[in-house]
Amino acid sequence: MSSFMRPEARAALWRWREVLYAGLVAAFGLWWAWGGLGIVKWIGFILIALALILAIAGIQRGRFRQAGKGPGIVQVAERRLAYMGPLEGGAMDIADLTRLDLDPSSYPAPSWVLTGMGGQILTIPINAEGADALFDLFGSLDGIETEAMLAVLTRKPDHKVEVWTKTRPLLH
Repeated sequence: MSSFMRPEARAALWRWREVLYAGLVAAFGLWWAWGGLGIVKWIGFILIALALILAIAGIQRGRFRQAGKGPGIVQVAERRLAYMGPLEGGAMDIADLTRLDLDPSSYPAPSWVLTGMGGQILTIPINAEGADALFDLFGSLDGIETEAMLAVLTRKPDHKVEVWTKTRPLLH
């Protein structure tokens, strides 16, 4: 199958795969809702609602994913993030994260800048291999606005932008 499809088309289909799956679920749900009887008809309507939710989540994930193979590899395991790059790298627990920025001026690609509790900084290119796993990790941050993060990523500003900051508890 891959021999007759251009790599760019294959990459676009792979980037938006959740939305395509949601379309298949919606088509199946429409088929059941239209032609089914009794409970099958209601299951079709439930599948259509589920497909809508999957499509919304898929659109967000598709907007987060970046095309191309950037430098380094990102691995996420049990809320611990590791980045292994050609020149630098590091690891950080997501619980230690205090600030998340997007630096569009970093070289060779715009990068996520993660700041830890002790002031350690981990810079991860947005197009690094496995960087799409960061969407779930960033989505689990308390108080992050996913749509604002995606808007910053889409418009690619000319200066460093703060995406999220950990709220500090008041002492009294």
